[in-house]
Amino acid sequence: MCAAYRSILPHAPAHIVITRRRFLAVGIAGGTALAAAYWWRGRSANTATRAPVAGLDPDARMVLCAIVPALLAGALPAEPSARAAAMQETLAAIAVAIDGLPPQAQSELGQLFALLAFAPARIALARVSSTWTEAPPAEVAGFLDRWRDSGWKLQRSAYDALHQLVFASWYGNPRSWPAIGYDGPPVLLS
Repeated sequence: MCAAYRSILPHAPAHIVITRRRFLAVGIAGGTALAAAYWWRGRSANTATRAPVAGLDPDARMVLCAIVPALLAGALPAEPSARAAAMQETLAAIAVAIDGLPPQAQSELGQLFALLAFAPARIALARVSSTWTEAPPAEVAGFLDRWRDSGWKLQRSAYDALHQLVFASWYGNPRSWPAIGYDGPPVLLS
């Protein structure tokens, strides 16, 4: 195996050799999957039903409803109504965070959510065979672990973006502060 390949993907198995033909084929397949996901997203519903819910489109909301509990395992309240309220507050905070990002970052996150919502891409890239609403927590956690530890920088970057959005939204919420012993911001006297 060539040294340049080993330096780019140090954890890759030795039996995989990247040739120019394989590189082009993977690039074309990835581009096709992105284009298909974006096309399918636009065709799957009319604009009236695509209106953002709490600032998130339905694809993003569906993916996040599966990812948030996996990332915040043990941090969310156990009681069902408190858990549901915490989830809604976290999703609303994520929407606010995304709205505050530059347009390019918003677009990239939209593409990520569209790709993850597109069934063939979800199965191939995330290895989540069920829909996001039916995915077992262990399968979602496995997807997140694989992307966090991936040899591909793009997957690690996507994991980092999802992780940072969820954690900043959750730990920015006063509901999460007692569990971590944070009394809130100091009161400034004038």
